[in-house]
Amino acid sequence: MEGESSSCERFKLYDQLELYEFQDRFVVKSVEFPSRGFSINRGDGNIEPLDCDTTCFGNATKMSTIYGVAGTIRLVAGVYMLVITSRKEVGNFLGFPVFQVTSMKFLPCDAALKLSTSQEKKDEAYFLTLLKTVETTPGLYYSYQTDLTLNLQRRCKFAEGWTARPLWKQADPRFVWNKNLLVELIEFKLDEFIIPLLQGSFQAVQLKLKESPTQLTLISRRCTRRLGTRMWRRGANLEGDTANFIETEQLVEHEGLKASLLQIRGSIPLLWEQIVDLSYKPHLKIVNDEKSSKVVQHHFFDLSQRYGEIIAVDLTDKHGEEGQLSAAFAAEMQKLPTVRYVPFDFHHICGTTKFENLQLLYDQISEDFENQGYLLIDPEGNILREQKGIIRANCIDCLDRTNVTQCFLAQRSLTKQLQRVGLLTSAECITKCNEDYTKFRTLWAEQGDEISLQYAGTHALKGDLVRYGKQTFSGVIKDGMSAITRYYLNNFHDGVRQDAIDLICGRYSINKHGPSPFQLNGFESLSYLPVASVLVVGGLTITSLTLQQAGRNAQQFMSSVLWAGVTAGVMAVVKANGKQFCSRPRLCSLR
Repeated sequence: MEGESSSCERFKLYDQLELYEFQDRFVVKSVEFPSRGFSINRGDGNIEPLDCDTTCFGNATKMSTIYGVAGTIRLVAGVYMLVITSRKEVGNFLGFPVFQVTSMKFLPCDAALKLSTSQEKKDEAYFLTLLKTVETTPGLYYSYQTDLTLNLQRRCKFAEGWTARPLWKQADPRFVWNKNLLVELIEFKLDEFIIPLLQGSFQAVQLKLKESPTQLTLISRRCTRRLGTRMWRRGANLEGDTANFIETEQLVEHEGLKASLLQIRGSIPLLWEQIVDLSYKPHLKIVNDEKSSKVVQHHFFDLSQRYGEIIAVDLTDKHGEEGQLSAAFAAEMQKLPTVRYVPFDFHHICGTTKFENLQLLYDQISEDFENQGYLLIDPEGNILREQKGIIRANCIDCLDRTNVTQCFLAQRSLTKQLQRVGLLTSAECITKCNEDYTKFRTLWAEQGDEISLQYAGTHALKGDLVRYGKQTFSGVIKDGMSAITRYYLNNFHDGVRQDAIDLICGRYSINKHGPSPFQLNGFESLSYLPVASVLVVGGLTITSLTLQQAGRNAQQFMSSVLWAGVTAGVMAVVKANGKQFCSRPRLCSLR
């Protein structure tokens, strides 16, 4: 069993590496096993396993310690190697240390760039700005001794000895953030250097129920199949993969016993979009309506194969454009008798203060939820019970309302688990254990913030409902600031961030002999936005100043009218062409 001694040898990655920089190459080798390593040519990016000591390459210009190689990527003229330059230990998963990436860096192998054309150099420069964005990717986790992408129940299904395989072969490819970057390392069989990175969240705390140490772990795994930003990745693709799809596992470990609850979230699995256009809430639009049934079928078939019985909890509003999308979803779910669909208008029923009204939702699904159960394993590794199904929750973003709801369900399941292992009596509840319940809520609040940061660029809204069970004044202020920040990022920044994600995930393939993707754009939005902003602000300022003088003579009054007209005209043009003034992805289409 995981975390315990076994007759089977366990695969382990090299956890400390030395990076040597030479004039013509980078050399990476293990500190513990100096003969194990590889070099990458700084001219053409070709990789060679190390077959001699580093002294055979001459004198290194620089030597530093790194903590992993996340992969390589080939651009127009160069190859770039992504290395982990700092990390922090954040806990353990099934007994093995877990680390969070705190900084990464791309090392250039681009000597051939000086022989490139001017357009190729321009393209490479833009791609390099995208790599700089990738370097700051939040929420990346890994372990040198165990894979983080597989949930406990799936681990139990594998044959004995599977942990002796390289970590990248153990991993669930859906949740390997750097899967596309590992291709060349895999090709050269550098297994001890290949780190599967998980994007999502990892939180762990120690509970003190009855003075008996118990670890509570919350791990969220972000799927890479439709990875992206809040407004540029909505709904599903034609294969049924949805945006912001996350598997969350809540794990309890007590005296060798392990209990695991899985929940999933994901965007409404229809073909729909919400293109930014400078308005605070852009219009929702369902596209390719005739293909919706197939998309929904693909999505839920895949989920049922992986998780068993599905309860789809839809937390969206039942009026306005959100209501139209929800109605379209409900209509498609009527065609799937094997999946239970439960609509629950969170905003109408719970508002901003009535967190306890989620009990109404629980009353609807409690029987099925409790029948689905959770995974329970005894200290010898025997499965005492399995989780037979899963709750799939969604709102529009699958962030704020979804996180509050999943936390509520997780709390109910946690009470059942603690009762089963003897830490609570049948009459006790985790909510009555003040110190431990606070830790539980903090765990879920911080997890919600982290996955929101990755998708929307800000902390989660409604975090107070999770952390304190009620909305606070400071929470209202924080939510307001986050909403404003989301508006700015969605409209003026996320196009570039989406390009960076598409590039690193391999969704966009660089064609050295094809046309530049940037020559195909006749309108550069960012160059027009500052001009429009200056005209609007300047016009309003001059109009205000001239109005103050308008009472003195008719000429000043006419000047005020003129500037007011110019300002109104510019504002009308900006409003009518709002989509053109926003940051848009330039590499891939929405689907």
